[in-house]
Formats: sequence, C-alpha cells, structure tokens
Amino acid sequence: MTAKLVSFDPQFSEAFAALNYEWIEHYFEIEQEDRDALDNPIGYAIEPGGEIFFVLEGEDPVGTVAMVPKPDGVFELAKMAVRPDRQGRGYSNLLMSACIEFARNHGAREVMLVTNDVLAPALGLYTKAGFKMVEFSDDRYARGNTEMRLNLLSEA
Repeated sequence: MTAKLVSFDPQFSEAFAALNYEWIEHYFEIEQEDRDALDNPIGYAIEPGGEIFFVLEGEDPVGTVAMVPKPDGVFELAKMAVRPDRQGRGYSNLLMSACIEFARNHGAREVMLVTNDVLAPALGLYTKAGFKMVEFSDDRYARGNTEMRLNLLSEA
C-alpha cells in the first residue's frame, strides 16, 4: 500500500494521541506533559504556529510527528510515533524530512528534540538526519535524558 504524508486535520487528533500513548506506555510511564500535548494537539502544536504531520496508508494514520515552536527561531521535533506493525517501511524518514523542511520554510535556525538513550532506533534516525547531542538541559519529562539539536544555519 502506498503511503502519503499529510498535515494536521482535526479528524486525526485521536490517532495522534493513540500512536504516541502506545509507544510511551510500552517503554515508559505517561506523564502530565504527555497528556497535555496528546489530549490537546491543536493547543500544543497548531495554535502556537507549529504543525503535526501524519503518514497515511489509505485513510489510516500509521505515523505522526509534531513540530512545536519554541523561542528564538527554534522548533521542537516531538511526539514522533509509527505504529509498531508499520515500522521499517521508511515512514520515520518521511516524517523527519517533513519536519526539517517545515522548520526551514518557517525560518527556523534550529530544530531540537528530547529523547531517551534506550530508544536506539530513534537515536539512529536523528543522527542520520544530522542531529548532534548537546548538554541535556530539559527537565519536562522524567524519562528524558538526551537532548539533540540540528543547526539549520550551518547546513544552508
């Protein structure tokens, strides 16, 4: 089945939450910061000027990621998830490319993310996209122990 990338539509709000709750519950515990983001994707990412992308197979959302604006020309890449039975099909790469293009098109100087070093496939994806590990400075999540940044100005 051919997959396509689409921007946020309110009909996909539940899928954004479900895809992310699934992986978070598998590896970690749900935190209040997760609930705030996943249960209100419009307020979390869209209204502040960000975007949420989805990979669809037919009309079925099988992957998602959010771009959340931060101060000083930075976007946070957040809440990336691909349904476990759809992993390995390149959907994460598709989502990553959309995020970087979105940030560039919105004049961002940098994309940042917070993750955990037990998520080796995710770390590999981020490194392949050019993200570099930086000193960890984000305490929003108890599970977060790795911060990475992609400088969009140095590679323009």
